[in-house]
Amino acid sequence: MRLVLLGPPGSGKGTQAVRLKEHLQVPHISTGDLLRAEVAAESKLGIEAREVMARGELVSDEILLGMLENRFSQEDTRGGFILDGYPRNLAQADALTALLERIGQPMDAAVQLDVPSELLVERIAGRAKAEGRADDTPESVRTRLKVYSDQTEPVVDFFRQRGKLSVVDGVGSLDDVFARIISALKPVPEVG
Repeated sequence: MRLVLLGPPGSGKGTQAVRLKEHLQVPHISTGDLLRAEVAAESKLGIEAREVMARGELVSDEILLGMLENRFSQEDTRGGFILDGYPRNLAQADALTALLERIGQPMDAAVQLDVPSELLVERIAGRAKAEGRADDTPESVRTRLKVYSDQTEPVVDFFRQRGKLSVVDGVGSLDDVFARIISALKPVPEVG
């Protein structure tokens, strides 16, 4: 199973990805974790990324895609993977699709966790308070959610148009949301 998890900050993507990793027995690939690992390993791409970040710039799609290609070449991804945090925009969705087709591992599904904005603000504010983070004010969270919506809505449509998207209600207990995701991943029997 090659799966993309989509959802705004606070939607529970990371939590559900960990559970899905165990259930599906495939690696969870977070581009943020991948980036940190490449930088720490001082790989060629990691060194490039560190230099870009040291200048205060965002790591290019080209560098991220190179890191993903390296990661997809590892043995543990043969049976699939769960991508979390990528693609974030339409250019990344196109590049990812082209890469996966080129290496013979086309995307199976994309799951979008749907959570109302005000609940996301509450979740993140609660998490910020518990972790002592002053940067997650309700106003800053709303701004991040708007940016996410503007950038990611085309990605959602990209997967919808290809028949790969399942929208899952992300409200409820962890077990309920997990059960909905698993149900969405099961193929619908053809009527015949």
